[in-house]
Amino acid sequence: MSAIVRISELNKYFGALHVLKDVGFQVAPAEVICIIGPSGSGKSTLLRCINFLEHPDFGEVEVNGISVKSGAHDANHRQKIFQLRLQTGMVFQSFNLFPHMTALGNVIEGPVTVKKMAPAQAKEIGMHFLEKVGLAHKCDEFPKRLSGGQQQRVAIARALAMQPKVMLFDEPTSALDPELIGEVLGVMQQLVEEGMTMLTVTHEMSFARKFAHRIIFMDEGRIVEIAPPEKIFIEPEDARTRTFLGALTRLGDA
Repeated sequence: MSAIVRISELNKYFGALHVLKDVGFQVAPAEVICIIGPSGSGKSTLLRCINFLEHPDFGEVEVNGISVKSGAHDANHRQKIFQLRLQTGMVFQSFNLFPHMTALGNVIEGPVTVKKMAPAQAKEIGMHFLEKVGLAHKCDEFPKRLSGGQQQRVAIARALAMQPKVMLFDEPTSALDPELIGEVLGVMQQLVEEGMTMLTVTHEMSFARKFAHRIIFMDEGRIVEIAPPEKIFIEPEDARTRTFLGALTRLGDA
């Protein structure tokens, strides 16, 4: 099956710091990729480069047939980035909801302002996705009246309301209290079962074990190893992967 995401020779610098080093891989439709690795290994930067929240210094990103190469700055390049972003939904670790908007207001902001959708149609879609994440009854609440888990579920609904082909999750449970993690992972599990293509930076190894089709282990800006969970967790090939997972096992996280 043809890849829906193609990443080629992606490199990113922050000043003299080389954060991504020749990163490349492909993702099939409906595939779930979990990206793991130590802090500072480039995982979040990789996700942000896929939808050009960060602009790679070298390389190419293709999502659902829309290809963007680094380096160009003309109007056509900006239009391609806009079209590529429409193919991806992004969920951040810190929710990033607009505090002055209700849950429904947050969800419909993108369809109305970006897609120029009629407000009535956007509200219908917004309520559909709030119901999907179990929060239709909270549609008129402002973020400060919602728990962290509820805010993250609104953020997921907001991303889904743009009807993306690929969902990007950047450590979506890291800011949550332990008792709230399950409700967010439950929504993500539902998306997996529905066949959503997903790239997830995560420390939730139980989720990665159960739902990932492949796991990417990154270290120092490079992809060290890509393999199915049963390979990564039971017999990883690279010594650095073994060391990382061994440390997690000692901590009881893997």
